[in-house]
Amino acid sequence: MKTILLAATAAAALSPVAAMAQHDHHPGMAMPTPAPTPTPDPHAGHAMPHQPAPAPAVDHEAMDHGAAGHAGMAHDMGFTASPDYRAAADAALARAPAGAAMAGMAMGTSGGWWSQGSGTARLPAAEGPMRGLMVHAGEWMVMAHGYAWAAATAQGGPRGRDEVFVQSMAMVMGDRDLGDRWHVQLRAMGSLEPLMGPRGYTNLFATGEVANGRPLVDRQHPHDLFMELAAKLDYRLPNDATLFLYGGPVGEPALGPSAFMHRGSARYLPLSPITHHWFDSTHITYGVVTAGYSAPRFQLEASAFKGREPDEHRWNIETPRLDSWSVRGTWTPSPFVAAQVSHGFLKTPEEQHPDENEHRTTASVQYARGGLATTLAYSLKDRSPGEKLSAFLGEATWEITRRHAVFGRVENVRNDELFPDHASPLHDQPFRVTKMEAGYAYRLPIYGPVGVALGGTVAAYDKPRALRPAYGDTPVSWTAFAKLALGL
Repeated sequence: MKTILLAATAAAALSPVAAMAQHDHHPGMAMPTPAPTPTPDPHAGHAMPHQPAPAPAVDHEAMDHGAAGHAGMAHDMGFTASPDYRAAADAALARAPAGAAMAGMAMGTSGGWWSQGSGTARLPAAEGPMRGLMVHAGEWMVMAHGYAWAAATAQGGPRGRDEVFVQSMAMVMGDRDLGDRWHVQLRAMGSLEPLMGPRGYTNLFATGEVANGRPLVDRQHPHDLFMELAAKLDYRLPNDATLFLYGGPVGEPALGPSAFMHRGSARYLPLSPITHHWFDSTHITYGVVTAGYSAPRFQLEASAFKGREPDEHRWNIETPRLDSWSVRGTWTPSPFVAAQVSHGFLKTPEEQHPDENEHRTTASVQYARGGLATTLAYSLKDRSPGEKLSAFLGEATWEITRRHAVFGRVENVRNDELFPDHASPLHDQPFRVTKMEAGYAYRLPIYGPVGVALGGTVAAYDKPRALRPAYGDTPVSWTAFAKLALGL
């Protein structure tokens, strides 16, 4: 994947679009020159991208360009929305305070009303699209995004460990129209985290998946080499709606909010959530097909996919299978809000619970405005047979200026996997644990869209008294990090 990322960067350096993207005020942003243009026919095939009328003069020094990301113009790279929806989105964003992240260059067919998250999930348009390089390649618009994230952590208490590790991700997406009504998007995403080894990295109270045949406890598993190999095909209907089909050998079904590494609210949090397997565990699924109906203000979709989570062999592509299902409804009433409710049946998702199926229900609300991105989410695992295990999550990132960002996460989860040893008297007993984490990041541009974030976090925990012998009285963890990113 490093090769893919370097190739995308080299291609961008030769592109006029990339030259605009390297403007010092807007790293990573290919910003069209604002000029009035005739309103395109909403039913035209390859409509020219919408460009709003010139905006009032803006004090660029006072504006939070880091928060604005790729924004500046309500501009999408798929079908152009009708004048009514476009005007509504532009008007809402125009009322946002200076420095607000706006709906800029969303890959796909958002029309400025929402931004694309992981899989087919939606994010608020004001959060901005996935940050990275955008280049024209003939009829294609190509985006590259990625990071290498070095971290040093000291996880507190008797079960905690001191560790240094590197997370990584690289993603390439390509969009183009096919004829009058069709639009296609191709995606590839991968990671070099298998280099960590099957045990991943230390993360107190995190559980899920196995390594060397044993359940992982107080550790986060590495991501697979192949995180997504999928395509999405849209067919445009009247009134700015589309029918779409998404799928591939590796993808993400319609279940839960956008995965944590694609949420603006988690942009600088260096460790995965301890609730990862309540909200995000299906973001790498070997075999998925999703069909849906998408309109500017809502989306309805259903998926068939493989319920079993990836195994400990991280370098290969597992045999795809469609043995589970999910449905999701998403509401985007304005460019600042995205809310979803979803439910799914997962066939034997956990290797350490081979005879248990799971019904999972999630609900979340995400809000973004003025450099602030937030997520509030709830999930319920209903194992059959087995426990009902719920989780709550709250995240927020505030990009105060071009340089400074503060962020935090609060999680509460009922977990019965903390003692996998059958000889332990606490084996399979559920315990409710709360983790509270806060941090700061200093963002430093390096060249064009490439930048680094330097920062750290401190985490504290609340837990039942019965866990004190294993975890100590008041464990405290800290993490320092340096995140090198294409589109920070």
